[in-house]
Amino acid sequence: MKNQEITPIVKYRKDYLPSAYLIEKTNLVFELNHNETIVTTELNISANDLSDSSKAELKLNGEDLELLEISINGEPVAEQDYATDPESLTLNNLPGKGFILKTQVRIHPEKNTLLEGLYRSGKMFCTQCEAQGFRHITYYLDRPDVLSVFSTRIIADKKEYPQLLSNGNSVERGELENNRHFVEWHDPFPKPCYLFALVAGDLDLLEDKFITASGREVALEIYVDKGKLNQCHHAMESLKKSMLWDEQTFGLEYDLDIYMIVAVGDFNMGAMENKGLNVFNTKYVLADVATATDDDFLGVESVIGHEYFHNWTGNRITCRDWFQLSLKEGLTVFRDQEFSSDLNSRSVKRIKDVQVIRSAQFAEDSGPMSHPIRPDSYIEMNNFYTVTVYNKGAEVIRMMHTLLGVDGFRKGMDLYFERHDGQAVTCEDYICALESANNRDLKQFRNWYSQSGTPEVVVEEEHWDESTKSFNLTLSQSCPVTKEQPEKQPFLIPVKLTLMAETGEELSVCYEGNKNTEFVVELTQEKQQFVFTGVDCPVKLSLLRDFSAPVKLERHLSDEDLTFFMAHDSNAFSCWDAGQQLMNRVIWQQYDALVKGDSIEIPSSFVDAVKHLLFSEKDPAFIALALALPSIGTLEADREQMDVGVLQQARIRIRKHLSKQLNGQFKTVYENMRMQAENSEGSKAAVARSLANACLSYLLDNVNDAVLELAKAQYDNAQNMTDELAAFALLVDSKSHLQAEVITDFYKRWKNEDLVIDKWLSMQAMFGGESALQRVSELWEHTAVVHTNPNKVRALVGAFTMNIEAFHNADGSGYQWLADRVIEMDNINPQTTARLVSVFNRWKKYDENRQTLIKAQLKRILDKKDLSKDVSEIVSKAYNI
Repeated sequence: MKNQEITPIVKYRKDYLPSAYLIEKTNLVFELNHNETIVTTELNISANDLSDSSKAELKLNGEDLELLEISINGEPVAEQDYATDPESLTLNNLPGKGFILKTQVRIHPEKNTLLEGLYRSGKMFCTQCEAQGFRHITYYLDRPDVLSVFSTRIIADKKEYPQLLSNGNSVERGELENNRHFVEWHDPFPKPCYLFALVAGDLDLLEDKFITASGREVALEIYVDKGKLNQCHHAMESLKKSMLWDEQTFGLEYDLDIYMIVAVGDFNMGAMENKGLNVFNTKYVLADVATATDDDFLGVESVIGHEYFHNWTGNRITCRDWFQLSLKEGLTVFRDQEFSSDLNSRSVKRIKDVQVIRSAQFAEDSGPMSHPIRPDSYIEMNNFYTVTVYNKGAEVIRMMHTLLGVDGFRKGMDLYFERHDGQAVTCEDYICALESANNRDLKQFRNWYSQSGTPEVVVEEEHWDESTKSFNLTLSQSCPVTKEQPEKQPFLIPVKLTLMAETGEELSVCYEGNKNTEFVVELTQEKQQFVFTGVDCPVKLSLLRDFSAPVKLERHLSDEDLTFFMAHDSNAFSCWDAGQQLMNRVIWQQYDALVKGDSIEIPSSFVDAVKHLLFSEKDPAFIALALALPSIGTLEADREQMDVGVLQQARIRIRKHLSKQLNGQFKTVYENMRMQAENSEGSKAAVARSLANACLSYLLDNVNDAVLELAKAQYDNAQNMTDELAAFALLVDSKSHLQAEVITDFYKRWKNEDLVIDKWLSMQAMFGGESALQRVSELWEHTAVVHTNPNKVRALVGAFTMNIEAFHNADGSGYQWLADRVIEMDNINPQTTARLVSVFNRWKKYDENRQTLIKAQLKRILDKKDLSKDVSEIVSKAYNI
């Protein structure tokens, strides 16, 4: 699939210019065959009056295309009037301000392992066009600010491809010669080509309907591989809940007569919001109790919602250019987070979202790929589908929601849709709508869009003055220098807080004339004082509640203070965060001791705090989250450099100590939660399972025959995949005599379920310590691991990079194995490979030995001939830090 080598070009946001030409109508005809596909394209092209660019030539994007015919207004184009190269078609001597361009190209979906454009997944044809995949289908202005009305005719063998799907509404279908047939689709809503979709196959279909708020009936269709229909019902229910939620929360109604979802086994992403025809990774559609975990069910619900919500925040209003990606993704992630929070536990959802920010996004902020949520430049756009653009982007939207309030935010959203429906716009347009609707100046807030890095907020002073009955709080802010931004301006940081009496009671006090128990103060200066009055007693300050801003908070609290907040803070995030800070402190104390070769005792007060948490009356799902020690990714943010192997040893030591000291308590709670799960249904059973399995994992930190028997009994008797997989993973990690037995048994039972085999691969790669390297090396050659399938590659290779002992082995063998896979996979699927190699971006965090070993592997990758743009951009930035 490789073209001749092309020098990478850096694209800059500041260089944006409107397209010199527009495409008013796009008519496509696909003739699908086994060994080739012919695409005939007719484009109604007109000069763009808003563009100052020269209209002397028209340059269309196109890659891996064989041009067969080309004409303008029905006349063949002379050879001297057009030219092609591996990335484009350029036309000269164009007629007037408007004309019809017709091209015909030959493409080879059956050979397309990039999974961009049109490709084959099993026996099915499908597409993925975001960000720049449409250029692999036909010559086109492949940019998001060119919106066109699409009509699509698909022609294929009737027996092999009875279903022919595309965007919009079906307007015509019929029979052709040679047992072929066609279906024609028309999408009345102008869209950029990245939202185009096509699917052709012989699939099972689940049908339902939804009645909109205005009384319109919408046909709902989910297409899946034969035999998987029984795993689609949760996805369908999630879709209907999404449609109802968007109507009730934002007043947004679906606009076409049909909404289709197709589950595809080979897919680079999670899902794609193509207008009216969402193409999904099977991982986010297929789910039943036997094959999917409780987390899988939540994931399906969230992603179904996310792609549906894109119909308005992404489709009806789209991005002007790819630098504005967070306009649609950050906003839509926020919307799917709110949807999931309303349907499930808001506090648990919030904590899980914060975990992503702290473990992955903070690391990205401090690494070589650091960028604002609205980047200033890129080489390969696929590399900017990042946790910064998506998850930090959602946090930025959440801050505006906090600042404006629920009603103010809704008013801003309403105005945004009123102003920009049917347009391709910018992040600035979105902010302006929120400002206008609320008469609020958000000029300083824009720094969140333009500045990279994680702001740091320091508590300089927190003091109660008995004589004046006031409480003084002084905060300061700064942001570390990043390579492209040596100077940072202060952010507008909303800080949510509450003053609590030493009894745990939340106090009603005054701030700027308002009396309340909870406030959102706005930190806008480098250093700023906040004064609260009417404070009649000494207080404890609950600060940054709900993680009201994606910042690092530096504050000196004693162990007693943290224990107080764990026990008394009514804000679930703050309660959880206090426990995490206490755990962080104990882990780093152990780490420092291990580095020195010393041995220190783990404080009994820490064990007591965990014991108190274990038997608290809080939500079991919350307790399960709170019992989990901070991840290595989260801990890495605390130090400039560390020995990651020793840090993992410190974590293991803490877990083993807790397991030993609280063995009886863990067993009691485990048994109680197992009983609750067996006697409950739905979400109540799920939360009980989460705590039961958290307790079982602690019990297995000190392996003995009794606890192995307990885990094996759960594995053997499990009535759902959640319990079965939890026990399986723990038995794999136990390195006991049962490890090989359950690995063999699990595969034998589930070898025909692709998504379950992904779990089988991941558990072996993530667990089992240093011996995992030998296992993943053997599994890479296993028949279950199809190297062209991103799910399989991520399940094995991606999971292996999370195995601290094996991947970060001090001899560098884990790094070499990953580099080998990157070099091999770059020729197959650069997009997936680039995401895998990004784990090397953290190399400067590690000790000198590991730094040397990782840098040697980065050099090996860079030396690969014809390295893809996707991988080259990431590796070169990492290597040249």
